[in-house]
Amino acid sequence: QVIKVYSEDDTSRALEVPNDITARDVCQLLILKNHYIDDHSWTLFEQLTHTGLGRAIEDHELVMEVQSNWVIEEDNKLYFRKNYAKYEFFKNPLSFFPDHMISFPSETNAAVSHSGILQMFLSSSTYPEIHGYLHAKEQGKKSWKKLYFLLRRSGLYFSTKGTSKEPRHLQFFCEFSNSDMYMSLTGKKISGAPTNYGFCFKPNKSGGTRDLKQLCADDEQSRTCWMTAIRLLKYGMQLYQNYMQPYQGRSGCSPLSITPMRSISENSLVAMDFSGHRSRIIENPTEALSVAVEEGLAWRKRGCLRLNSHSSPVAMSNMGMSIHRSQSWFHHKISREEAQRLILQHGLVDGVFLVRDSQSNPKTFVLSLSHGLKIKHFQIVPLEDDGKLFYTLDDGHTRFTDLIQLVEFYQLNKGVLPCKLKHYCARIAL
Repeated sequence: QVIKVYSEDDTSRALEVPNDITARDVCQLLILKNHYIDDHSWTLFEQLTHTGLGRAIEDHELVMEVQSNWVIEEDNKLYFRKNYAKYEFFKNPLSFFPDHMISFPSETNAAVSHSGILQMFLSSSTYPEIHGYLHAKEQGKKSWKKLYFLLRRSGLYFSTKGTSKEPRHLQFFCEFSNSDMYMSLTGKKISGAPTNYGFCFKPNKSGGTRDLKQLCADDEQSRTCWMTAIRLLKYGMQLYQNYMQPYQGRSGCSPLSITPMRSISENSLVAMDFSGHRSRIIENPTEALSVAVEEGLAWRKRGCLRLNSHSSPVAMSNMGMSIHRSQSWFHHKISREEAQRLILQHGLVDGVFLVRDSQSNPKTFVLSLSHGLKIKHFQIVPLEDDGKLFYTLDDGHTRFTDLIQLVEFYQLNKGVLPCKLKHYCARIAL
């Protein structure tokens, strides 16, 4: 079979694949063909253009099975991109399941530990109950109704009487074995939803939008909690196996020791100082960090000098002003909405970021950053001092000669930002 896979910049690649190829296999194939680094966050993403819906295909799902559910006349696409939030709940479950949305079986203690929440989700005998208000689109109508929902092992229910959990007041909404869960990519536009945090369930052999069961939450934290809990309910241990697969065979990796292992070679690396007559090992981690930053900046300056050895000083200063354009994290003229969409697609993990031109002020730049399941925007202002141009995020307290230096600094230091810059959004080409 031949499948066509797109990247963020809409370049595409046709691949000849066997019928039983999984989403992870396709990602591995594209990583090898394009010589990308495999950091276990590459994902195959299904986009249903006609309905404005999309979802990350689970690593174990068969790609040909996913495509077999498409309607031929609709322009649906498979995208290859990073999704840093794919297994983030295994690393930090407490931030995914806020106290006010989760109830545990009466026989368990009130305080459940970090890995305890996951053990309950993955076991077949117990299951935490997720509850809260959601807006539901009424079948066959344009109107939406706010209802109190409960997620249990048997499916998703809503209460016909306020927040009552009595069986006689609970009405079945849907179960998940024969449907897939999608996120709304268009916000309020297509469905007329009351908020931008929509998601829905689409039967595998659906005839169209009339069969969609559409919901929307009041905020991103609520939507993330519902969607994560439903993924765990539907796939259970399979998700954990998907998450652990890259770490299988590494020493000391026991079930639910959730942190990814570092390789032996990485653990045996030491920081060295070669600036004196004799080399020495740097014991102090703070000193090692500052030496690494200085060395990196000196290396980049030497590189710029080599590139511009025959250029005039004016050309050199222009080079400093536009050096960021070649960086993967820089997105030239994209809007605030496009930046938010890109970050959302890469996963709302703390530290996912990009830098873009400001639309309101042509001479400045904007750092768009994900933190606490929200996307925040920080203006990078150019300053001129003594005939030299600097960039700053904090009114000139910390100054940088170019945007690369600024990004490198905030990758190592939180500074005025709510968190360090960790993962950049890149427009890759296939």
